[in-house]
Amino acid sequence: MPAATQVPIAEGLFTWPSDDPHLIGSKCTACGVVTFPKGSSCPRCTSLDVAPVELPTRGTIWTFTVQGFLPKSPPYAGPETPETFRPYGVAYVDLGEVKVESRLTTGDASKLRIGQTVELRVVPFKTDEHGNELMYFVFEPVD
Repeated sequence: MPAATQVPIAEGLFTWPSDDPHLIGSKCTACGVVTFPKGSSCPRCTSLDVAPVELPTRGTIWTFTVQGFLPKSPPYAGPETPETFRPYGVAYVDLGEVKVESRLTTGDASKLRIGQTVELRVVPFKTDEHGNELMYFVFEPVD
């Protein structure tokens, strides 16, 4: 049986496959605003002149919380069940020009703090109906 193919959970969200993955945002060439995920127009000035940009892989926790219950499905389509669910951290990660909402690799609030350095990781989310391993991004505390 062939090995599962790792594919991004959504095309154009991050560089993949890659030994050094980056989130892909947009930068408006008219006003300079950076957004994530990448878009086809600028939310600030409405210009259509935007270009894809690889975002930094390190940032800091701007704010965070711990998701202590299984999200409702739909829209959530994760692999957890009420029996397997474990709380997970969710943060706004400040990457300099843009803040990104992301899961964290820990759900232990005692190991998290505002201003803490975090680094991008691409990890398995679940297996789809075709046997592909869907990959998504998280941030991991580095200190």
